[in-house]
Parts: sequence; C-alpha cells; structure tokens
Amino acid sequence: MQQEVFHIYKPKGISPLDAIKDFKSKNPKFENIKMTYAGRLDPMAEGVLLIIAGKELKKIKEYLKLDKKYEGAFLFGFCSDTHDILGIPEKRRGSLDKESIKETLLQFEGEFSFSLPLFSAYKIKGKPLFQWKLENRTDEIKVPKKVVSIYKLQVREVKQICKENLESEILNNLDMVRGNFRQERIKKEWKKLLKEEEYYWIAKVKIFCSSGTYVRSIAHRAGKRLKSGSVLLDLRRTAVGSYEID
Repeated sequence: MQQEVFHIYKPKGISPLDAIKDFKSKNPKFENIKMTYAGRLDPMAEGVLLIIAGKELKKIKEYLKLDKKYEGAFLFGFCSDTHDILGIPEKRRGSLDKESIKETLLQFEGEFSFSLPLFSAYKIKGKPLFQWKLENRTDEIKVPKKVVSIYKLQVREVKQICKENLESEILNNLDMVRGNFRQERIKKEWKKLLKEEEYYWIAKVKIFCSSGTYVRSIAHRAGKRLKSGSVLLDLRRTAVGSYEID
C-alpha cells in the first residue's frame, strides 16, 4: 500500500508549497500524485509539516484540526506589519523587565481571540489576505476574527541580547527566505533601527495550542499589552497531533 501521509521537516525560508515541490523532486515516483499540506508554516518558520496524498485527501479536514506544539522566540521593542521579523519594522518605546514580560506571556493560556494578520494566506473572495493588503484594498473586506485555545504556554527564558548578535540573527534568517518578500527593504530598516540601543529583550517560549493559532499574533498582542511592541523572532513547530519532530 502506498504511503499517503508524509511527516517531513520544513526548513526555514521556504513555503509549504515549496516544501512539496522539493519533496517531489527528491521522490520522482510521487511527481504526478496530488498532494497538499495540513497546517501552514510561514516562510520564517520551520519544523513538522504533514503532506497528505491519495485517498487521505478526503480526510484533510481531520488533519487540519490537529493540535500543534511550537517553540518560539519573541523580540520586544518593535512591531511590524507581519507581526514577525519578515515585515517592515517600527521601533516602540516602553519600559520592560524580565518579570513583566513573563507575567504577560503567561496570561495567554486559555481562549485567545484575534483578527487574522493582514499578511496571511487566508483567502477572502478567492484572494489571499496578504494580496488585499499589498493592493491597499483591505477597506473593501471584513477581516475575520478567530478564537483558538492555548492549552499551555511555558516561558523557557527571558533575557537580553546585544544588538550585534540580534542583527546577525535577523539578517541571516532573512537571507534564508526564498522568493520576493521585500527582504532588501526590510533588512535596511532593521539595520537602521538596531543602531538605537545596545540591548534588546527576547523571550523563549513553548506553546501547546489548537489548530489555527498564529503564534506571531500572540507576540503582537503581548507587545500591545506591554506597550512596548513585540514581533516573532523565531519559530519551530515540534508536533502536529501525534506526529512529533523526532
């Protein structure tokens, strides 16, 4: 019996569709087999990706409902139009300390209600939301709100990082991204903004959540609560349902 569920590791920098193309190029016998992914991972994210094929495509809705686990890092003091570092950054001022960051993040356990990020692949009237944004036509649509469950949020570490190490990490991650995502403009903005201070706060987290959770939206909301801004610096999905990263 031919395998119809593929449990792969999507690297940072590519889309899930790119991951399917890469998978088929390495496995030519599946070249003409219809496939899709269950649970999108943004270009800046890496980790567990389920590819569904054949008869299992009839069960795609079941796979899309599977819970997820993530490990991520939030960077405070900034916001962006994508809620992660692959967006046009803006500096935010705010007084931060380790305890206030940790206390705020722990408040996200439970139900989490948010509007979908404008830079997302969710389709409205057949067009991805990010396309509406790029065309400056979001006033013509109603951006949906979602309610998801954050079963567990663990703050692994809250620390400061020097601007040199932070700039190196951000630029290296942006250089991994395949395709046109305004990278050159974004890199210039990050270089300019990171000259303003010597150290920045980051928090490393583990999140166990329901399907449909945008971790970058948690980062964005945390930054608003702290009045300091926050963006998703790094994200790795470690499980989709029972499909673990191991």
